Amino acid sequence: MMLNKKASEGGRRAALLAAGLMLSACQPPLPDTLRSGLVYCSEGSPESFNPQLVTSGTTIDAISQQLYDRLLDIAPGSGELLPGLALSWQVSSDGLEYRFTLRPDVQFHRTEYFSPSRPFNAEDVVFTFNRIMQDEHPFHRQGGGNYPFFQSVDWAALVNSVTALDEYQVRFTLNRPDSSFLSNLATDFAAILSAEYGAQLLVAGTPQLIDSKPVGTGPFRFKEYQKDVLIRYYRHRQYWRELAKPEQLVFDIVPNNARRMAKLFTHECDVVAFPRVAELGLISKRPDVDVQESTSMNVGFWAFNTTKPPFDNVKVRQALALAINRDAILQAVYFGHATRANSVLPPTSWAYNDDLAITGFDPKRARELLKEAGFANGFSMDIWAMPVQRLYNPNALKMAELMQADLAQIGVRASIVSYEWNSFRRKLGANEHDSVLIGWSADNADPDNFFRPLLSCSAAQTGTNRANWCDETFDRLIGQALLTADQKQRRSFYMAAQQYLSEQMPLVPIAHSQRFQALNSRISGVEINPYGGIALAGATKEAP
Repeated sequence: MMLNKKASEGGRRAALLAAGLMLSACQPPLPDTLRSGLVYCSEGSPESFNPQLVTSGTTIDAISQQLYDRLLDIAPGSGELLPGLALSWQVSSDGLEYRFTLRPDVQFHRTEYFSPSRPFNAEDVVFTFNRIMQDEHPFHRQGGGNYPFFQSVDWAALVNSVTALDEYQVRFTLNRPDSSFLSNLATDFAAILSAEYGAQLLVAGTPQLIDSKPVGTGPFRFKEYQKDVLIRYYRHRQYWRELAKPEQLVFDIVPNNARRMAKLFTHECDVVAFPRVAELGLISKRPDVDVQESTSMNVGFWAFNTTKPPFDNVKVRQALALAINRDAILQAVYFGHATRANSVLPPTSWAYNDDLAITGFDPKRARELLKEAGFANGFSMDIWAMPVQRLYNPNALKMAELMQADLAQIGVRASIVSYEWNSFRRKLGANEHDSVLIGWSADNADPDNFFRPLLSCSAAQTGTNRANWCDETFDRLIGQALLTADQKQRRSFYMAAQQYLSEQMPLVPIAHSQRFQALNSRISGVEINPYGGIALAGATKEAP
């Protein structure tokens, strides 16, 4: 029954793509009102309109680069830190004090629900970061009081205070040195909010609106949101950088991949998220479609919930890692558009350990390990598979099916579990899973971005550590790497941390994928960013 259903779904997808291909390349002219706007077909709805509250790439893509700015930016090519809302910064010799000079005359969004009376200043920086780290802050508990990225890097314990020295000078005082501190201020999660808007909401008795009726300083301002349908933004006409090219930006929410591609072919969408790699050859043959490809810092992995038996047994985890054929997965799921992962850290990172022993496909050894662990007859488990396509895993359901067949050969009976995306993430956060196919895309070039958010004890408490693995030895290694700015010393700690992970196997690294996006060939000014969300302010559309 499942095979017939999948064949039917595959047929419908092929039919949709074929229908798109048969459409004439000569489309009727678009009205000027549409030509001045841009439609991005997204794979899912955002969980919030505040990037501090999430780690989901679907949400970050939709909101962070569109609505907000950060103190620092990241150069897409080199990963170098650049001025953003901060013009410059100085670091004390002991690494405990960071002073930022802020950019003047930056305007917050003027919307139907907020009219700012002043530009951005130091008060907004203090408000933004005190909300994250102070339990008594009036907005700390809004949205549940969880700030997963910042909690995973132990932000509240790291930052002693944030102080406005004057209108355009702000000081961060740390409790200990942290060589990743500046990089974390440049992530998509470190969006700057409006203190004045927060004060207005408190007076009105509606503080919860701060995360659903957003106000930022970014290139677009919020207009409307219909869950599972669309998000609409308008150009921020007082933006401090070059004004956004599109007058209007619409995120058309289309979870079904075939429907997204059909909308691209009919020119209902200008840019499409995560086209299936299996269809890239077909898509690239169209004269009206361009396919962009880029190396990206990411990893797709299989995480075990180590708080549940038998996944708390290292021999069981090692056996499961040996039982799956990762080379077959690379071909069947990534179609060769990925490199085999041997570490959570991609080989392009300066801290990558290329001396790690490669974990191969060895069912015989896997069965021996299971027997040593007391599971000679195997056991039953589930594999949670994402319902959406992501950069690091273009087809989690297909991957789970391949793994299910591999595990059966060693006596492990695996069931595949999936839900609607927001339900999937909510249940995953509640630790209902045995194991999960998921992944991570880097937010900056610092190696710490792959270690603390994914595998630290702090991340296990906040939910970004999908293995729920808390190990003092590992935490000590990555913690020592943060206490020095010397790259050689840091690398030695990260090398040891990767070796320890390969032995303990809380998760199985599977692939580092290439990133793709498909767009109408009349669109320019949209580039793939290897460090996070997509920026659409520079997009232009040629007249047909």
